[in-house]
Amino acid sequence: MKTMEDHLMLNTYLVGERVTLADIFTAAMVSRGFQFFFDKAWREEHPSVTRWYETVANQSIYADVAGKPTFVIDDLKRKYSNDDTRESALPWFWENCNFEEYSLYMVDFMYNEDLTMTFMSANQIGGFFTRLEASRKYLFGAASVFGVQNDSVIKGAFVVRGQEATPAFDVAPDWESYKFTKLDHTKPEDREFVNDMWAWDKPIEVNGKKYDWADGKVFK
Repeated sequence: MKTMEDHLMLNTYLVGERVTLADIFTAAMVSRGFQFFFDKAWREEHPSVTRWYETVANQSIYADVAGKPTFVIDDLKRKYSNDDTRESALPWFWENCNFEEYSLYMVDFMYNEDLTMTFMSANQIGGFFTRLEASRKYLFGAASVFGVQNDSVIKGAFVVRGQEATPAFDVAPDWESYKFTKLDHTKPEDREFVNDMWAWDKPIEVNGKKYDWADGKVFK
């Protein structure tokens, strides 16, 4: 891996300046390592290999050759709809999600000071979700209104196909009204945040102030 790291520090791909069969073949060989063994510390020590792998793995040609994702997001949607969230759906998600294929994002509305009635804010979330229709097969998540009339925030969490949020969310014209922050599935605090955003049973704290859950929408 040191030889690859040294090479990829100076080169975008293994051969030339575009994806070739060499990249696809090698990425397929190391994919299990990224899936099961290469933790955050390893990736920080090998930033060039990590960057290269994520770039190649998210190319459509790689997906065509390497096959469909091992984690089927529709299975998560059914699990969330039919089972208890805390007791069943969330443990199943953490056990089964392949984070080489999917990533987690915190979603924050950027203009909370403009929010008024909580039901109107919930309708705004619903409208945003409607405009995400083109990305439905790549996304699952939930967003909620926390707080009371004239004092509330919109916040949520999504699992996204691939490692970047933009390709999934920019299909909605109002996507730039939201901030997308990548989460680390290996961090307990990030996992707890996702659990809370999907379970709707706890308040949140923003800038030192607690907000109770008021209403929410699920994108599935």
